[in-house]
Amino acid sequence: MTNSSSFSPIHVIGGGLAGSEAAWQIASAGVPVILHEMRGVRGTEAHKTDELAELVCSNSFRSDDATSNAVGVIHAEMRLAGSLIMASADKHQVPAGGALAVDRDGFSAAVTQAIESHPLITIVREEIQGLPPKEWDQAIIATGPLTAPSLAGAIQAETGADALAFFDAIAPIVYRDSINMDICWYQSRYDKVGPGGTGKDYINCPMDEAQYNAFVDALIAGDAVGFKEWEGTPYFDGCLPIEVMAERGRETLRHGPMKPMGLTNAHNPGVKAYAVVQLRQDNALGTLYNIVGFQTKLKYGAQAEIFRLIPGLENAEFARLGGLHRNTYINSPTLLDRSLTLKSRPGLRFAGQITGCEGYVESASIGLLAGRFAAAERKGESPSLPPHTTALGSLLNHITGGHIVSDEEPGKRSFQPMNINFGLFPELEPGSIVKPEGVKRFRGKDKTIMKRQLIAKRALADCAGWLGVQAPAITKSA
Repeated sequence: MTNSSSFSPIHVIGGGLAGSEAAWQIASAGVPVILHEMRGVRGTEAHKTDELAELVCSNSFRSDDATSNAVGVIHAEMRLAGSLIMASADKHQVPAGGALAVDRDGFSAAVTQAIESHPLITIVREEIQGLPPKEWDQAIIATGPLTAPSLAGAIQAETGADALAFFDAIAPIVYRDSINMDICWYQSRYDKVGPGGTGKDYINCPMDEAQYNAFVDALIAGDAVGFKEWEGTPYFDGCLPIEVMAERGRETLRHGPMKPMGLTNAHNPGVKAYAVVQLRQDNALGTLYNIVGFQTKLKYGAQAEIFRLIPGLENAEFARLGGLHRNTYINSPTLLDRSLTLKSRPGLRFAGQITGCEGYVESASIGLLAGRFAAAERKGESPSLPPHTTALGSLLNHITGGHIVSDEEPGKRSFQPMNINFGLFPELEPGSIVKPEGVKRFRGKDKTIMKRQLIAKRALADCAGWLGVQAPAITKSA
């Protein structure tokens, strides 16, 4: 595709969420982009299509509550910044209680169509096997957790540091019409209504104590995929395989993805379930549901057998069984500057999960920032960094310097992947939290809620100021 811009193009390697968002931000700034994507030439262990921004794990972007949830705040900030990923997610949302979940096919098709039709973006289907050539004076590597070995090796050679890797597991997807609704029922936890939802957005499968214990025993005894050459790679705690959680303690699942709180069995309201398995709508038609929190490295045969022990799923048919893939990320605090540029090579940036963030929106948000920074430099401007008080700035700060250094083991690398959370935001000014008038006892939980609300309000106001736009009027999804 030709363009009339007077600027030389910026090259973006990787057409996932981060790369697509980076390309969109660059083009929106009036700078041409060449987006290099290897799918179409070479596949990965987890992707199924050649579409841009394909979702390979959950279809949930998590909470959309911008009043008191850090994920909802970063959603709102990305919308303020003209995010293609958020616009596409909003267009293709499916009911999911208080979360923003999407029809995965419609979402990736929308991103692909927008990128393909933009006059300043050219898509090249090819595998980049080494670092970008020096003549690409502005480039972004956004190859994600499935970076090809040849490129990963080139990055390692350039940085002199080992890339770290961890396993990321994928949850299975079940055909809706194979779920026994005489046993299961529709309900969101605590009947919460979220974007596009009704309060009955999950299918719930109840277990009594004996069923739960039998299920845990089966998980622990299940035949799992071996580590092979990835032996010793640590997991990311936010995406543990279900069988690994089971091994950590018999009650772990009951206090994790199988917790029964906030749910009442519509078929037997007087009996409290000992544990509950939830399934979330995975496509707009409502024909597919994924098993929430059931990422797994079990072999396919074992998965089908064990998951059919779940009441209501005894005849379940799987549109996709779970799987396992390797995530790779760099030691960003050591290697990157505040604008995500590789310190050893000016003009070369990294974005997305390869930088050490975790999650769809987090990856896309770092792509958003890298794209804006690169476009500014191409136009002869200094990159404008988001304030630390924003979700974007807090996540950027973690990636580029917010890790803990061990005094006992000074050579030990402490940087680990992180989702956005309020622990990354700067503290409020002293005296910000004031007991509401008329309230006799202002307890810890109430203070925590107020603190989060104030941090969220400050973040959105500061983000709007940084972008030069009107701060949004945010109300809680309820």
